[in-house]
Amino acid sequence: MTSMLVAMISQPGPPEVLRWVSRDRPEPGPGEVLLRVRAFGINRPDVLQRKGLYPPPPGASDIPGLEVCGEVLSGDLRGATLRPGQRVCALLTGGGYAEYCVAPVGQCLPVPEILSDAEAAALPETFFTVWHNVFERGALKAGELLLVQGGTSGIGTTAIQLAHALGATVWATAGSDMKCQACLDLGAVRAINYRTQDFAEQVREHTKGRGVDVLLDMVAGDYVARELGCMAEDGRLVIIAVQGGTAAGFDASLLMRRRLTITGSTLRARSVAFKSGVALALRDKVWPLMEAGRVRPRLHAVLPAEQVAQAHALMETGQHIGKIVLTWP
Repeated sequence: MTSMLVAMISQPGPPEVLRWVSRDRPEPGPGEVLLRVRAFGINRPDVLQRKGLYPPPPGASDIPGLEVCGEVLSGDLRGATLRPGQRVCALLTGGGYAEYCVAPVGQCLPVPEILSDAEAAALPETFFTVWHNVFERGALKAGELLLVQGGTSGIGTTAIQLAHALGATVWATAGSDMKCQACLDLGAVRAINYRTQDFAEQVREHTKGRGVDVLLDMVAGDYVARELGCMAEDGRLVIIAVQGGTAAGFDASLLMRRRLTITGSTLRARSVAFKSGVALALRDKVWPLMEAGRVRPRLHAVLPAEQVAQAHALMETGQHIGKIVLTWP
């Protein structure tokens, strides 16, 4: 069997525990394709997995990496629109930090011609997550007001662009004036520096007490009570990460009086059928925006694959605006 290079987590710890080793090239099973990886994205779940805080779900590869751009080599292409040699981006449950990977056919999407390999590798994790949570769970509609917490993260830059392109008004929070300006450049109409301003007070003041219709939260913890206090009637709070902690106390009577909804989800352990459904929605609703140049992944850094440890260290500084991607030569 042909071998390949993969980045493995030698033990839980700092970025330096990522080590390049040789592994057998994987073989695609039913409903899967083999991809030659051209580029792969770095995501916060990868960092948590490296630290031993987010183990892969049962049956997933122990190799980290949730998204790639690659070339279809072979696999189960019966009834699929994919073809050998085609450039695709793919959402994975693991295995992306490698020269080759396997991906479910339904989780592969053709790469718009205007995008580079690095840009394409930055798509799957954030676009699948944002589409499902903001537009399906959060039911954001044109004309509504969305607040994105952490607007310069990979998720944040995607959410701002998609919501703006689809007719919503977008506000965002960020941790510096420079990052706030980046949010505005991406399509937000107001950006709140959460280090110098209280986002909840700002929302109440500038909406004259009305609040926001949908709020995308990656913090949770004590943010939840503050967020509920700046939601519009029938507002939807969508939680997708718990960087501020899992315990969240709030006024339940406020939830009832304003008819609020709190929802949330994780993506990695969902079924292939579910994620394939999200892929179909993206192809129908979002890919035309991409092909028209109205939405484009925001890249902070593109590094050679050998610098995977440096990429993790960069993500942990929190200074990035958009995605960090690594490429194979």
